[in-house]
Amino acid sequence: MNIKVVRGNPTPEELAAALAVVRARAAAAATEPPGADPSPRDAWSDPSRIAAHRLPQPGPTAWTRTYWPG
Repeated sequence: MNIKVVRGNPTPEELAAALAVVRARAAAAATEPPGADPSPRDAWSDPSRIAAHRLPQPGPTAWTRTYWPG
């Protein structure tokens, strides 16, 4: 595996930290069985949860509930 710094000038400590993360991710990926289903996404990051509910519509007196600091 070859890693090349394209931009910037990292210190040896920064480079070692980045390589440790890359190696840890590679080791974790190597332990997964082939064809394993990736972990499901969290519900908060699912865009369909926003469209699943009807958005509230402001009523005729909605302007009275707004706050304008003065």
